[in-house]
Amino acid sequence: MEQRKIMSLGRSSLVISLPKYWTQLNELKQGDVVSIAMNRDRSLVVFPGAKKEREAIKITLHIEPEENIEFVIRSIIACYLNGYSNIRLVSKKFFTVPQQKAIRRIVRMLYMRIMEANTKEMHIATLIDESKASIETGINRMYKISSAMCRDTLTALKNQDASLAKSVYTIDDEVDHFSFFLLRLIRRAAVDPTLANQLALEPIDCLDYQTLVHRIEQVSDQAANIAKHIIMIEGRKRKISKLLLEKMYAAGCDALASYDKAVNALLSNDVKCSDEIIENQAKIEKLDQEIASLAFLKEKDTEVICACCSIRDSIMRIAEYAADIAEITVNRSFKPPS
Repeated sequence: MEQRKIMSLGRSSLVISLPKYWTQLNELKQGDVVSIAMNRDRSLVVFPGAKKEREAIKITLHIEPEENIEFVIRSIIACYLNGYSNIRLVSKKFFTVPQQKAIRRIVRMLYMRIMEANTKEMHIATLIDESKASIETGINRMYKISSAMCRDTLTALKNQDASLAKSVYTIDDEVDHFSFFLLRLIRRAAVDPTLANQLALEPIDCLDYQTLVHRIEQVSDQAANIAKHIIMIEGRKRKISKLLLEKMYAAGCDALASYDKAVNALLSNDVKCSDEIIENQAKIEKLDQEIASLAFLKEKDTEVICACCSIRDSIMRIAEYAADIAEITVNRSFKPPS
């Protein structure tokens, strides 16, 4: 890193000179204007010329007619997460009907729009002003949807209510909407100091928030998994024994309580509460062992036993994700000052 001495200019101004190679590279001369921005760490960034709006970055994806649909979706998601705002899809022949349906579905999920389309080309773009977004507001909304999913899933489990479980299962896409959008913002902020400054994010925040978003998404996935098995049991005209239901419901409520406390503790920086959540894991693990024993003692139907094992695993995972979130809070409490 080059060192430059601060010099005095007049009675109150302090100045430093700009490196000659930098001015030549950017074709700057005496009298030209540069823009200066201050980062959260109080460092300054000098932009050549008047600061311009960030240009949308573009990419073209070439898709074969026989291209695997899942790979097409993964490619669009990867481009979106890496900051591309304009994605042009081009087919050598034409888009198949399954490809068109898959593209339109992922476009909706990514808060994008199809700007132009024909049988051979599609131009999709995101129209959201990311500099005005709020990471914490987005995370809080995403968390509230996932928490409500868990609560409704547990109610459906307790009452063996397949209709409620179906309603919960369809909400999982809403969490995915937030997840993709937030991960895009976080990834861009990690490599763009100006955006990070606008979003009030430090580099370490990007790591912590990325983990948090993943955990919230995984909690909603587990709630959807429980709902799926409730629907399956009802479809097979099976019932879970009352005692086993009570145990699973109790364990689920404990796991959900830990999850709610963990997210709220992180947003409020409550280290003591976070430590209690981690310690509470032992209680949930004990309930899990009781459920495992009951499943094999009380149930005779193999389909019900398998469903209960999967539900039990999802409840434990929710508790584990809550502990992971609590650990983020503890780790952040020892973050060195900026």
